[in-house]
Amino acid sequence: MTHESSSSSVVTGIPIHDRRRPIPSCPLSPSPLFLRASNAYAVTSVLSSLSAAEPTVNFFTVAHAQACRARSARQKEGRTRGTQFQMADCMQEWPEPVVRVQALAESGLSVIPSCYVKPPCDRPAPAPAPTMAPPAPAVHPRKKEPSSDAIASIPVVDLGELLAADGAVATVTEAVAAACRDWGFFQVVNHGVRPELMRAAREAWRGFFRRPPAEKQRYANSPRTYEGYGSRLGVQRGAVLDWGDYFFLHLAPEAAKSTPRFWPAQPSNCKDVSEEYGREVVRLCELLMRVLSVSLGLDEAHLQRAFGGAECGATLRANYYPRCPQPDLTLGLSAHSDPGALTVLLADVLVRGLQVRRAAADDWVTVQPVRDAFIVNVGDQVQILSNSVYKSVEHRVVVNAEEERISLALFYNPKGDVPIAPAPELVAAASLPALYPTMTFDEYRLYVRNKGARGKAQIEALKGQGTPESQL
Repeated sequence: MTHESSSSSVVTGIPIHDRRRPIPSCPLSPSPLFLRASNAYAVTSVLSSLSAAEPTVNFFTVAHAQACRARSARQKEGRTRGTQFQMADCMQEWPEPVVRVQALAESGLSVIPSCYVKPPCDRPAPAPAPTMAPPAPAVHPRKKEPSSDAIASIPVVDLGELLAADGAVATVTEAVAAACRDWGFFQVVNHGVRPELMRAAREAWRGFFRRPPAEKQRYANSPRTYEGYGSRLGVQRGAVLDWGDYFFLHLAPEAAKSTPRFWPAQPSNCKDVSEEYGREVVRLCELLMRVLSVSLGLDEAHLQRAFGGAECGATLRANYYPRCPQPDLTLGLSAHSDPGALTVLLADVLVRGLQVRRAAADDWVTVQPVRDAFIVNVGDQVQILSNSVYKSVEHRVVVNAEEERISLALFYNPKGDVPIAPAPELVAAASLPALYPTMTFDEYRLYVRNKGARGKAQIEALKGQGTPESQL
């Protein structure tokens, strides 16, 4: 993989923005965007013309065709590229200059640029206070809340019971099955990852986001692999952006790990503590895969085997959501479902932000994290393999005007070139046809990355389709 920086996005020597004038609309032009002066940032932006409207494209068809051509070329040349998806067919650069949201937030602006303003239908309701009361105890899924952004404790599963006594396996399995059917999200406690390691990993990344901007910019990412320091998802020109920055890395398998040049040099413990954290959370994912398999009535190794066994992938995204002067107009992360198998989130226990769309009530609830717990959700690949018995769930992140928020998301994914399809046993048991076409995770990931976060539209668009080849 190549590391592509975006040095053009940080410059110095431009005038401080006159805050009496309105902030121009986005997309931002290639002109200078922000500077550092007297340990503060001043932000300026300039207008550029929107490109002509692009025709509607079936991005899954395009992605699959691209992947097939690339795979065919590699086979002709007698080469393979292993488990790591290189995104060679994606754009090599972002469609517009990248502005760091942290720099915008620290500039002192009082009105957010229009390219961060969500359509009214996508805006959050007035957010609850960001700082939490003490975490609530485990509860069962709640009935309809009185408001669209109510506070809720999603189901909490105690994994320590797996080793406690006979019959505990069935109890835990039933709890996970109910959580997956009713919510698609649950929290796990007594999961085997040391609380001090969890805190050390989060604080290491907090330290990175507090480093000087020029230092962080050395790790600027590109849409080719997303590895490194980023501030946008998706490659559509003129897209409405999210109010957040992130750092993305590959942790597993060994052949796919991000090379040392992608890792921040400071804080000095960032790489070591993140890799140890990743190993522990991957072990947790392997345990959860066994529990999910049994809960679906499959043998306990089924999901792990179907997703690539020891070659399953793991990636880490450290999320940084700065303060926002107009949190009711934007989102830290747009509504989406996760494309992989499982996501394990280390949330900020003091600052709420994650919201889950509750399908039964069709409303958004703000998740209240439990201290030293992980928040787990199933991804699109589990929905595909289970033939929609378990569904990935739409979720988003809201921001606030008072507190920054940092979270760590570990994505546990199938091996990139393994075909994923509904399990024949589940198709037969339900007397239903296979609802999803067979595809590799590489193909699905390219399809998603081309479009960016779009709720559940991507996975639902595939339901009932034939094999991808029949659509080309």
